[in-house]
Amino acid sequence: MQRRSFLAASAGAAAVGAFARPSTLFADEPAPAESGMKLGLVTYNWGKDWGLPTVIRNCEATGFSGVELRSTHKHGVEITLDPAQRRQVAALFANSPVELAGLGSACEYHSPDPAVLKKNIEETKAFLRLCHDVGGGGVKVRPNGIPKEVPIEKTLEQIGLALRDVAQYGADLGVEVRLEVHGRDGSADLPNIKTMMDVADHPNAVVCWNCNPGELKGEGLKHNFDLVKDKIGTVHIHDLRTEDAYPWEQFFGLLKESDFTGWTLLEDGKVPKDIVAAMHENRPIWERLVAS
Repeated sequence: MQRRSFLAASAGAAAVGAFARPSTLFADEPAPAESGMKLGLVTYNWGKDWGLPTVIRNCEATGFSGVELRSTHKHGVEITLDPAQRRQVAALFANSPVELAGLGSACEYHSPDPAVLKKNIEETKAFLRLCHDVGGGGVKVRPNGIPKEVPIEKTLEQIGLALRDVAQYGADLGVEVRLEVHGRDGSADLPNIKTMMDVADHPNAVVCWNCNPGELKGEGLKHNFDLVKDKIGTVHIHDLRTEDAYPWEQFFGLLKESDFTGWTLLEDGKVPKDIVAAMHENRPIWERLVAS
């Protein structure tokens, strides 16, 4: 976004008092989950048309304690922000009960073109610097395909080595790199995700589980979950009101059995007519799944 557009969307960081930290965080805040799991929002696609103050306000109103800001969306938190704009973003979160869980990039490392690969690695590092500057916890990256003209073993190694590079860079900044279970032609298959992570072999590289049907393939959810359970750092969940879309009870049970503590971030491609109402309706379902 242009500087003027960003400042308008931010509604002026000088007015951060609008988000001043109240004496109790959320008006109807749930008790913290004993598991340590936290509920947040991804601004894809719920929230893609909200400015940053609206994102924070709606998360606060619905008891979503964090947000992953997806690149290219209206809030305008992009690598092009100058230092003053980054300080404005950090101030908005610092003065609210809502945490910046992280940033969602579209950086990917599967291209056989060395120039494209290098561009994505450098862009990831720019997102990591941005995330550090605005106070976020991590940057989501993704595999997005397996080129048919390249042996799969070579592509998996290439993704893993790139992941190691950016993970080390992020570690020096105190920002996590989160590899989303994502993509076509096998890049989202859990055995391949495991290989990427094994090649990366870096404690600052974690998996972002994605709660998609592909994770149920082969020997099933538990087998696939167990392949990477010690490396899961964040989770993207979907609209929990669609109970038949994913085995939520089993999945949350696996998270608790693995002692997962971290963000479960709601993202869904289907946008409800009233997003805030849908967030309100999702939270008690999430609480039940975490507690059961």
